[in-house]
Amino acid sequence: MGYVTRIVIIGGGPGGYEAALVAAQLGAEVTVVDCDGLGGASVLTDCVPSKTLIATAEVMTTFDSSYEELGIIVADDTPPAEQAARVVGVDLGKVNRRVKRLALAQSHDITASVTRAGARVMRGRGRLEGMQALDGSRQVVVTAADGTEETLTADAVLIATGGHPRELPDARPDGERILNWTQVYDLTELPEELIVVGSGVTGAEFAGAYQALGSKVTLVSSRDRVLPGEDPDAAAVLEDVFRRRGMNVMARSRAAAAKRVGDVVEVTLADGRVITGTHCLMAVGAIPNSAGLGLEKAGVKLRESGHIWTDKVSRTTAPGVYAAGDVTGVFALASVAAMQGRIAMYHFLGDAVAPLNLKTVSSNVFTDPEIATVGYSQADVDAGKIDARVVKLPLLRNPRAKMQGIRDGFVKIFCRPGTGIVVGGVVVAPRASELIHPISIAVDNNLTVEQIANAFTVYPSLSGSIAEVARQLHTRKETGAG
Repeated sequence: MGYVTRIVIIGGGPGGYEAALVAAQLGAEVTVVDCDGLGGASVLTDCVPSKTLIATAEVMTTFDSSYEELGIIVADDTPPAEQAARVVGVDLGKVNRRVKRLALAQSHDITASVTRAGARVMRGRGRLEGMQALDGSRQVVVTAADGTEETLTADAVLIATGGHPRELPDARPDGERILNWTQVYDLTELPEELIVVGSGVTGAEFAGAYQALGSKVTLVSSRDRVLPGEDPDAAAVLEDVFRRRGMNVMARSRAAAAKRVGDVVEVTLADGRVITGTHCLMAVGAIPNSAGLGLEKAGVKLRESGHIWTDKVSRTTAPGVYAAGDVTGVFALASVAAMQGRIAMYHFLGDAVAPLNLKTVSSNVFTDPEIATVGYSQADVDAGKIDARVVKLPLLRNPRAKMQGIRDGFVKIFCRPGTGIVVGGVVVAPRASELIHPISIAVDNNLTVEQIANAFTVYPSLSGSIAEVARQLHTRKETGAG
């Protein structure tokens, strides 16, 4: 029997478990070292739980905003108007129990598929021990929960340890009133007044969800607008929707501290103002889990931020050591982590591999409406990184949107001036995460606006707007208009 390549993967999130599946299928001997359960933060405390919570919030929003317009009458025994009660309420304890159950079930499914593929799963924390041996192998020490240690020998190591919520020194979460995004699923009752600190993707998603579930939400944003990293038109639509639904959006307001005073949380802003609520959610970014892994001694270079430096095929500066996912700081997306992990294994095991191309990554903000993007952005066009023509079409004109009572949102496509090749797009709509896919295919395959315009769409459908935008870009190209 020939030599079997030994792979050790530290971290069982999307970067780790997807790499394990590939490596096992390619005939390697694979060990996944994980301390929390396969699926990692993505499945246990981040993507899966938050999107499950948001799915419930979505149903609430549908009831709140459109049932009257659509002619639906909800018979109820609500008290008189002076005791304004919502027609639909939520049992947060029940919602969160479902959230945790689904997350756990997903983790078990992943463990089963990784084990079935032939990989070994070890519970514990892994760290690299010293430099590469003369035969090219690496030592990984695994510390179990009871403190016992086992040393594994690997021909290649993949670090996929993820990140954890960043904390402000004067706003430490206590898990009861001041929370980070991993702790919100322990709540048994809906926060009456929730202050969300941080208006990035995580902050915006939770602010919108809890607002829909019935909390009175204040969103504290240190920047000029919510979602500063997203398409400005999309962010403007979302902020408008948030305000219309009664959210208090505080722009250019940096939180300096948060403390509990009995059953109230006081959040002090940098300018001295103090705002109060029953609960506070801190969503101020993440820190990579790169400490305590023996990286520097093993020759792995870190960036100033603590992220692991990697190239386009997931290699670190240390031979035989690869890295994937949030610990690399490339894109904090499960899909990107998974792709980095798979690329690492294909590369090391000698299979055909295409380097990571971030210009084809599609991503989604699970607010209501959702914001989906792919390829080059408005910021890239504005900064002159790419010469592109842009058409934006409001969903308000779409017949299916009218039928469903959808007022907010748009489709925007970027294409090259001469060829009409699609280089990017933005969709703001309910289920934008599904609608972005045809634009993703176009970007990935260098399709032209003419090709998109000529493909049949169902009438009436929201995707009809994608074809309409492509038609407008194609016509303008022919007439020479910009």
